[in-house]
Amino acid sequence: MAQSLTSHRPALAVGLKLTALMLFTLMSALVKALSEDFPPGELVFFRSLLAIPVIIAWLIWRGELSQGFVVKKPIGHFWRGVLGTSAMGLTFTGLSLLPLPEVTAIGYATPIFTLVLAALLLGERIRMIRIGAVMLGLVGVLIMLWPRLGSTEMEVAATIGALCVLAATIARAFVQIHIRQLVKVDHPAAIVFYFSITATLLSSLTVFWGWTMPTLDQALLLVVVGLIGGVAQILVTSSYRFGQASMLAPYDYTTMLFAIAICSATELLLNPRQFRAQSL
Repeated sequence: MAQSLTSHRPALAVGLKLTALMLFTLMSALVKALSEDFPPGELVFFRSLLAIPVIIAWLIWRGELSQGFVVKKPIGHFWRGVLGTSAMGLTFTGLSLLPLPEVTAIGYATPIFTLVLAALLLGERIRMIRIGAVMLGLVGVLIMLWPRLGSTEMEVAATIGALCVLAATIARAFVQIHIRQLVKVDHPAAIVFYFSITATLLSSLTVFWGWTMPTLDQALLLVVVGLIGGVAQILVTSSYRFGQASMLAPYDYTTMLFAIAICSATELLLNPRQFRAQSL
């Protein structure tokens, strides 16, 4: 019987997850800025393609290049890739239609679905404090979704954006369950590498719907998106080696703090006088 690669180190798991969430939020802010000029499929392509050098460099640095690409559950990697690509494409679509904080808030449905799936599919024991945390998150999600779904006065595009983000949260929850299963037997770098390959191939098919040629400045931002995404993906995948999916799920709620901080910092840099006036 194969030895499990996971271990119970909750402090390390939480630290890795929080760092990854901060980087993912920063990446989302960049994607939001680029979404005005690029379709979601093209953004997914560059995000995935440019993460591959990060993974290879990480393996070389750790001296694990030879075993980093060996997998024992290829079908699991396939479904992780399909679900992950779907979640990313839906999220990027939502970012093109909604403000970053609102996308972040609706994304709080992810830990709710993750908690349920962890109990049903992984048999993880769910503590009351975790249930309380996700219930609070559910209230927040309903508050954010209600104006989009309960009013005919809202723009159709915004409603579509909200539905896309909500669908992405379901797919992302399944992804987290798949990762928790895969890290038991496969290297985190292999999980991220084959996901990046799958996402790159699937998103490249959207070229037939029209892509935009980036300028030099835009190309640099696309590179940064890919690099940040690659690092964040490695960190979040590694976190599931040291902590249960149900334990890590509530920490997704910290992304709102990161989103507000990034939006505030951006506003301060672009409009310092207006930002100070609003703060008074």
